[in-house]
Amino acid sequence: MDRATVVMITHNRVREVLRTLREMTRQPDGAPIILVDNGSGDGTADTVARRYPEVELIRSERNLGAVARNLAVRRVRTRYVAFCDDDTTWQPGSLARAADLLDAHPGLGAVTGRCLVEPGLAEDPLTPELRHSPVPRPAWLPGPALLGVLAGLSMFRVTAFRAVGGFSPRLWLGGEEELLSLDLAARGWWMCWAEDVVIHHAPSKQRDSRHRRTLGIRNTLWTLWLRRPLRSAARRTRAVLAGAPADRATCSAVLAALRGLPWVLRERRVVPRRVEEGLVLLEDAQRRSTARRYVD
Repeated sequence: MDRATVVMITHNRVREVLRTLREMTRQPDGAPIILVDNGSGDGTADTVARRYPEVELIRSERNLGAVARNLAVRRVRTRYVAFCDDDTTWQPGSLARAADLLDAHPGLGAVTGRCLVEPGLAEDPLTPELRHSPVPRPAWLPGPALLGVLAGLSMFRVTAFRAVGGFSPRLWLGGEEELLSLDLAARGWWMCWAEDVVIHHAPSKQRDSRHRRTLGIRNTLWTLWLRRPLRSAARRTRAVLAGAPADRATCSAVLAALRGLPWVLRERRVVPRRVEEGLVLLEDAQRRSTARRYVD
């Protein structure tokens, strides 16, 4: 495929990344792949270089988190970039389908696919929120309008991604897509969900779920205060903390969020009213969502 490049990041998951590359390099779509090894200590980079010489490999000396994707996108020469985690695989035909949607709709900045969780291939618990998104959409939009995407399930228009600066270095990893999505929407780009763009997720056991939860809560709080009006930010902060366990991880997240307050105040840019109205419409589903519970 000459329309899209697949970008993948990994850290100390050599087994998972080899499995994913095996599947992605067999795709009939034939998209080029750029892999960023985030300072792995398990030989990931050398193993990938030996087994998959056709994959463009970037070796980072340290773990850059989601910002490693920005590094890869600098090398992308195609119109679109599809992000793929080291434990997700785009299914045959899905890369082409997402690119077709972006080709057909110049105002579309990103397409997010349907996630099926292995081994049983049940839909990811977040799927109902995406399928039934209440955000108003223009007649031309080919699917439910989104104000938040999941990076490993999404294809982006490269010009749109670059225009908003990609992923924030401050957020690092864990809910890092929220800020990017709001900045895309603020610039007038639409994002949608596509039922027939399918990605499988085989959740890796090589993860520190408690640390990821801490980062997720911190990043959610930062994003709220960076982009939402004060009243909305306060309301959603109460909801987020009410749904989080009263434990050390949550306490660490709140303290980290408070330490970043000077940066948040410097960088605060409230989204346009139309975007905020869409975010308010999403709040009821977010309150009821079991997929948004901050538990390990």
